[in-house]
Amino acid sequence: MATGMIARRDLIIGAACVAAAAGANALKPHRLAPLLKTGSLAEIVPAAFGDWRSDDVGDPLAINGPGTLSARLYNQLVTRVYRSSAAATEIMVLLAYGGQQTDELQLHRPEICYPAFGFTLVRNEPIDLPVAASVKLPARRLIAEGEGHRESIIYWSRIGEYLPASGGQQRKDRLEIALQGIIPDGLLSRFSTVTEDPNQAWQALELFIPALLGAIQPQYRKVLVGTSRGEAMSNLKV
Repeated sequence: MATGMIARRDLIIGAACVAAAAGANALKPHRLAPLLKTGSLAEIVPAAFGDWRSDDVGDPLAINGPGTLSARLYNQLVTRVYRSSAAATEIMVLLAYGGQQTDELQLHRPEICYPAFGFTLVRNEPIDLPVAASVKLPARRLIAEGEGHRESIIYWSRIGEYLPASGGQQRKDRLEIALQGIIPDGLLSRFSTVTEDPNQAWQALELFIPALLGAIQPQYRKVLVGTSRGEAMSNLKV
């Protein structure tokens, strides 16, 4: 009798374990949902538009060096310096795209990367960045200082359809997406300029960013800003 009870108990425990394993597998993200389905960042983001021209440059923070975690995280990297005869300020642009954002591989935020490379952040604040009459992006504004170097930065990150404005929000958004069974793609969009006058830098960046977004073909704007904001920008004038 005791043997029969033990066997029955073992059967119940085994069934519970199988059910738990099946449930865990069902909750594990499994469906890819990239917003960048065709083309490449280098193709969809114009190297020249209006009065702006650019040169491809190396990444100053070695974000995608050989053998690094970033090399696994970012499938595509665009690093350019844009110049205009009508503007005295050079704009440095870094777009880092990862096709699969998982718990192990998530976008690296500049407020973490810059100090890791020896810079001191003297300013770090969230902003609502206007890019069209009715469209704003939850972005961050930083000032990073190093030896003889003062860089003003505006950036935002996209995880799937989410634009998290902080590291905590990014983790929260990743969990919400995972609970939907989705493995999203992600993009870090970073714009910066080197100048001693941050107000001049903010003005230059806040003029340049909407102009660049407006020069991207409408069907591809979602890759940078998400579907709803990309569609809302369809009438953007630059």
